[in-house]
Amino acid sequence: MASALTDKLSRLVKEIRGQARITETNVADMLREVRMALLEADVALPVVRDFIARVKDKALGQDVLGSLTPGQALVSIVNKELAATMGDGVADINLAAQPPAVILMAGLQGAGKTTTTAKLAKHLIEKRNKKVLTVSGDVYRPAAIEQLKAVTAQAGAEWFPSTPEQKPVDIALAALDYARKHYFDVLLVDTAGRLAIDDVLMREIKDLHAAINPVETLFVVDAMQGQDAVNTAKAFKEALPLTGIILTKLDGDSRGGAALSVRQVTGAPIKFAGTSEKLDGLEVFDAERHAGRILGMGDILALVEQVTAGVDMASAQKLAAKVKSGASFDLNDFLSQIQQMKQMGGLSSLMDKLPAAMAAKAGQMDMGKVEKDVKRKEGIIQSMTPLERRKPELIKATRKRRIAAGAGVQVQEVNRMLKEFEQMQDMMKKMKGGGMMKMMKRMGGMKGMPKMPF
Repeated sequence: MASALTDKLSRLVKEIRGQARITETNVADMLREVRMALLEADVALPVVRDFIARVKDKALGQDVLGSLTPGQALVSIVNKELAATMGDGVADINLAAQPPAVILMAGLQGAGKTTTTAKLAKHLIEKRNKKVLTVSGDVYRPAAIEQLKAVTAQAGAEWFPSTPEQKPVDIALAALDYARKHYFDVLLVDTAGRLAIDDVLMREIKDLHAAINPVETLFVVDAMQGQDAVNTAKAFKEALPLTGIILTKLDGDSRGGAALSVRQVTGAPIKFAGTSEKLDGLEVFDAERHAGRILGMGDILALVEQVTAGVDMASAQKLAAKVKSGASFDLNDFLSQIQQMKQMGGLSSLMDKLPAAMAAKAGQMDMGKVEKDVKRKEGIIQSMTPLERRKPELIKATRKRRIAAGAGVQVQEVNRMLKEFEQMQDMMKKMKGGGMMKMMKRMGGMKGMPKMPF
């Protein structure tokens, strides 16, 4: 997210950390660079002014000037004030209401409201164990109703039907009645968007809000809009009592100004962030962790969470028991390792959460090429018969040609994949019976490590 802003600020952080002394002059120089970086990222001018004033006030205080490591103390202030601009910590979604808790989704057309509604439904089902119903009040675009129906099914929630002939208020009240009678915990109401702010839209959504009295009114805003997002946020704030914000497309190559502006402009906390187009690409927004990512410090906690969520513990334990018992590591196990990598969201998603210095080193690799290579390996193994996967030693020249043709690759690529598999198989043999430490000593740390399947 906000790659240009992250690059500039992470470079600045590196320079500041190296300062042995902090003076008014180098603080002024640093703040000038920060101001330029924020303005170029399309952060609203009043937000930039307020941020710079707060940092300057604290940067020239005794805590920094009297510190043994003033550069690091200054970085800490920038990080803290960046987090404060976005809302400080985590703002939880409010479900403390007589069921069903009604959540109204508001925003302009194209912000990703309908997909975000399904993402939120999936989050509430999987993370909060809630029974969720969705309904579309977008009577102007029949395709939007069908889209919500499709993505709701993918999310594992239930969809309440509506038609373009109905009025949005009537649709929402009927859905609310159905949700009560069928004991739903949460009702998500998707609303009509427009290409721009207009009086008709605002009157309609005000009437809808008054009729259903939602416990949460969430403003869905496209992080790639920059300054436009701020103007939209102001208009919606004047029309509705917003309780939270969902930023979409944070994974896009945006300038990132919306994330730093909407919180201060609306006064409503950012509650979620859309991090990918997939239905599980919705994260609870943590201002402190997000500030760290913008400054190039990475988000190791989010990285750990993503990896943990993607790992199938049962299959991992099964593989560990298999290796320990001395049973052979076969191509089914190799395929399982590749598929677990994909479940974690792919390499590029994991790279996003690395600190800038580590990401820069890893970034020397072509991630697109690496991920294609992973898919190619998966295709090669899936072109094999179950017997070939269990007994790779059977795979000779004729079988290799058939496998290559089935996977749409050259025989050389089948040979390369089998060689990598054999390296991993050898490593697994050495791990049998607690031989891990001996193997590590022989390898001299990471030296000589066999190539992994990604």
